[in-house]
Amino acid sequence: MPVELVGRFPSAGTGAGTGAGAGAAQGEGPVEKVAEGKEPEGKGGCLRRLRRGFSCCCRGQSESGDAAVDAARPDATRPDTTPGNATDVDNGVGRVEEDGVKPPQPLIGDNELQDVSLQVRSVDLLKSQKEQNRAEHQTDQYLSDDLIIRRGQTFQVALDLSRPLNSDTDKLHLELKTGPRPLVSKGTHIIIPLVEELKGGQWQAKIMEQDGNRIRLSISSPPTALIGRYHLTVVTRGPKGVATTPEDLSNDIIMLFNPWCMDDTVYMDEEEERQEYVLNDTGRIYYGTEKQIGARTWNYGQFSEGVLAACLYILEKSDVLAPGRGDPVNVVRAITAMINSPDDRGVLEGNWSGDYAGGTAPTAWSGSVDILKKYHEEGGMPVKYGQCWVFSGVTTTVLRCLGVPARSVTNFQSAHDTDVSLTIDIYFNENMEALNSLNSDSVWNFHVWNDCWMARPDLPPGMGGWQAVDSTPQETSQGTFRCGPASVTAIRNGQVYHKHDTPFVFAEVNSDKIYWQRNLDGTFSQIHSEKKAVGHFISTKAVGSNMRDDITHLYKHPEGSEEERIAVETASRYGTKPNIYSAPMAEDVCMQVTMEGEGPCIGVDAQLTIVLRNQSSHPRSASLHSQVEVMYYTGVLKGTIKKDQFLVELMPNEVKTITWVLPYQNYQDQLVDQGALMLTLSGRVRETQQVLATQTSFRLRTPDINITPIGDAVVGKEMAAEICFKNPLPCPLKGVVFRVEGLGLQSIKEIPVGDVAGLSAVTLKEHFVPSLSGVRKLVASMHCPQLTQVHGVVDIVVQDN
Repeated sequence: MPVELVGRFPSAGTGAGTGAGAGAAQGEGPVEKVAEGKEPEGKGGCLRRLRRGFSCCCRGQSESGDAAVDAARPDATRPDTTPGNATDVDNGVGRVEEDGVKPPQPLIGDNELQDVSLQVRSVDLLKSQKEQNRAEHQTDQYLSDDLIIRRGQTFQVALDLSRPLNSDTDKLHLELKTGPRPLVSKGTHIIIPLVEELKGGQWQAKIMEQDGNRIRLSISSPPTALIGRYHLTVVTRGPKGVATTPEDLSNDIIMLFNPWCMDDTVYMDEEEERQEYVLNDTGRIYYGTEKQIGARTWNYGQFSEGVLAACLYILEKSDVLAPGRGDPVNVVRAITAMINSPDDRGVLEGNWSGDYAGGTAPTAWSGSVDILKKYHEEGGMPVKYGQCWVFSGVTTTVLRCLGVPARSVTNFQSAHDTDVSLTIDIYFNENMEALNSLNSDSVWNFHVWNDCWMARPDLPPGMGGWQAVDSTPQETSQGTFRCGPASVTAIRNGQVYHKHDTPFVFAEVNSDKIYWQRNLDGTFSQIHSEKKAVGHFISTKAVGSNMRDDITHLYKHPEGSEEERIAVETASRYGTKPNIYSAPMAEDVCMQVTMEGEGPCIGVDAQLTIVLRNQSSHPRSASLHSQVEVMYYTGVLKGTIKKDQFLVELMPNEVKTITWVLPYQNYQDQLVDQGALMLTLSGRVRETQQVLATQTSFRLRTPDINITPIGDAVVGKEMAAEICFKNPLPCPLKGVVFRVEGLGLQSIKEIPVGDVAGLSAVTLKEHFVPSLSGVRKLVASMHCPQLTQVHGVVDIVVQDN
């Protein structure tokens, strides 16, 4: 049966045809062509003569502004007939894109098949994990079958042709398309010409090696290339015809940001930092209180199977159109919106209620892989549930996966300013009792967000480097729950007028806590201020170790220094209370709260120490009110569980310590997630009317899970680990569930245990087969209604088999 093929008609310059399909491209079937000087017979010939007579009606105009592309692209390509996509139109020189217009498709007979000049039989992207491309681009750890490369860096492709390439008579170029509607003018349809020498910083290809029918190309990309998935086609043209390989998903190329390229805006110059902030697939996230800093291991897993596909899916779902995906500011800002779910059904649904029915408790997660894969596999259904450290952990995974250096950052005593005053306002009534109905601002025990690294050419010089971003849905930014990127340098200096969301992050780390008392006429007067109340021990994992790195100095000048006060007053001028610092107050009695060691443990009486210091040469006396409340780690108070009032007498220059005790019976049935409590102390010095006020948050520490490896750790050989935990409470734990996972050791596994009696221990033995060598971390967590934030980790050195 005759085969009808699409080709070009003689009036359109040199005759040529387009690719017939996958079989032809692989050398398994015919490739479309047109022989010079021969008119097809029958129906095809009639159509050709008809179209030749009305050739002006069969041509479209090339896209405006693309004349340069026409010159670079002398060859025709297979028309894209996908509905809604741009198609190629013959302009007499080559084919360029024009929306909604299909090129004429005259027919030729099958007796001309043997005259096809040149065709691509196969494309080899050299994409295996051990090939040169993946190794040179630092992408060999991704468990993916795609070619994964980084922009601004050359990569190689091998082509098998139907015959040797003749540089005198044959032409060849490559095309890449990305996004739903590729256009040359938008940079989403890219023409890659063959050149004699690569100039760098441009899309170009050079023949590096030719061996018979096989050629090896070196291809360069600009450091501003759009990231994401590209479809590759190859166009060949000889004296007898033109052929285009069909789009084949197995030939897709994934482009990432490149921290190793000096001209990329995410370039990071220290190799140790690139290893940590791009390539490390595990990390530490800090939590607790400033006096009781806890740490937990988090499996970022950015190279795990399915994670890259999930990250690209998130990028496609975001509001960043394909032409805007070359700017990391756009990409990162979109990711912070997509990790939470309120606006766009993003990855994680937040839940701070304490009721996690129908989902996973935030404290039970110990990594991002399961979350991202579940979101992708379920077609974009938000995963239940997350809180700030989960949002941050997932954000770190996505950014590192896409090539943006990133880290999780914890701020202790983290302020949440709700009225853009850049202060945290605490209101009291006439009797110095807190007016919780007016206290909308809050201070979280801790809050976890992210830093990411990039230059900021959109801001004045000096604003590049670390940028704060936050995926936890707290306040909207331009109508969407997202935050950042905000320059950490701008935050440090109080330059809150720089985008994006710098005022909000500044308030989190360096706002003052202002105390107000209601007057008899209903107005409020400022009675006290704490200038060192928020932004303590800002922490991230250290480069190359599991130690905690205190980065407070990056976010703020030393507390109380002239530079820090200038930054605060500079920022306040752009808030809703610009005149709040006009009247400083004198003080000669100070009060602080301390705790012994790492602080109280859950299951026993909690004990803190109140220290009052009289810095004057005169006696002082004060009436103090104490109130302790159960608190969510976000700073939201659940309820008061104990109140006291007592008189303190101070001799001149005396320092007095008072032991404050919270009995176990007062809190045993009242705690919520994290076991957090807030102690509020307030009072007035009788002799001077000085106001004393402070708030101290603390948590009741939970025990660790102890993990002991058993047997030799060898790839492919079964081993085990013993997991031990002791219930610290005198009451039984109900519905205990353990979760165990380790990258390269074992995928996440839930182990229901049931009830654990009061003060008793439970021991489990978990068997698994390591799949990757090197230092691996086995992580375990335990969750039940009565006790959360219980976890443990052990390093296992796995040997190659």
